[in-house]
Amino acid sequence: MDADEELPEALAGAVVEFARHLAAERNRSEHTIRAYTGDVAALLDHLARLGRTEVGQLDLATLRSWLARQSTLGRSRATLARRASAARVFTAWAHRTGLLNEDVAAVLATPKARRALPEVLRAGEASTLMDAAADDASDGDPVNLRDHALLELLYATGIRVGELVGLDIDDLDDGRRVVRVLGKGSKERTVPYGVPAAEALDVWLRAGRPKLATPAAGPALFVGVRGGRLDQRAARTVVHRRLRAVPGAPDLGPHGLRHTAATHLLEGGADLRSVQELLGHASLGTTQIYTHVSVDRLRQAYKQAHPRA
Repeated sequence: MDADEELPEALAGAVVEFARHLAAERNRSEHTIRAYTGDVAALLDHLARLGRTEVGQLDLATLRSWLARQSTLGRSRATLARRASAARVFTAWAHRTGLLNEDVAAVLATPKARRALPEVLRAGEASTLMDAAADDASDGDPVNLRDHALLELLYATGIRVGELVGLDIDDLDDGRRVVRVLGKGSKERTVPYGVPAAEALDVWLRAGRPKLATPAAGPALFVGVRGGRLDQRAARTVVHRRLRAVPGAPDLGPHGLRHTAATHLLEGGADLRSVQELLGHASLGTTQIYTHVSVDRLRQAYKQAHPRA
């Protein structure tokens, strides 16, 4: 939404300064900045339609009427929750900078988002995916070698696709089989990976990457067919394309492999806190959804197998 371009000057300026705050002071990702500034621009557009042209004229009643209108337009509860969150961050900032006399969104209730259980691969489907990628890589083609290493590392670590494509060669510690990951908010964590991923990465670095990489790749661990650092879209395409060849598997992207890794870790006996740390979740509540996935799968298996289910 480009509502900030159509807003009264003072409101449009507030959106620009808020974006700078998110980038410089809160170190938010470009994706988060776009989402939050879009939500705030929509809020201030609602304010302007009520005949108000200053941020200082924003009040709790206006915030609630804006969210109510979003609801009547059919926005999901997840979208409403995000927009309420963006409003709270904005009004807290506006209050600190003197644009608002009080933080009017501090008492704004957040609509509870329904959290759908993520789709994940079964262990057999994950094995089939990795085995097929390994078979293709046996021909020595550098793209196949890269795809195999990429899939193994995603499944082994559960890292985000943005974290994956941001990896440099030096982020790998092949002796200890750990990778240094720069996550959300520039928080660094160390994630272990297993022997299959280590072997796939070794072959990729020795026999695949040198054939694809150009000076434009710099230290990037994964490179694209044009020789530069692999981007997120290309990584997603690899996962979707490879999964289409797995019979019965859901159509998942890299985030689906992240869900899969977390679910399989918990099903294998890992404790919730360890999985939270591995995934880089700020809140344990985010990680807890995977316990529901495990229970749901157990319930399905029980219904299929038990004679008195």
